Amino acid sequence: MQLNKILRPDAKGRICLGAISPGISGYKVIIDEKTMEITLKPYTEMPLSEKWLFNNKEALESVKRGLKQSSENKTTYRGSFSKYAEEDH
Repeated sequence: MQLNKILRPDAKGRICLGAISPGISGYKVIIDEKTMEITLKPYTEMPLSEKWLFNNKEALESVKRGLKQSSENKTTYRGSFSKYAEEDH
């Protein structure tokens, strides 16, 4: 699905994206200096306490497998993921 909409800046030059981007917490802005075309790449943020999972490929793949198995009602308990967590003190 592609949205084609004209947004007009307010008196201070701001454009509100909230109505067309629910769940997005920020954007990476890419500006083509030759054409002045602006591209916004949406981002979402995660709690710092969950970042370890995305830095641990083995644990992340295990979670993905578990989610897939769960959606197919093929789950088995294999223990805790706590050994992968790093405590920041």
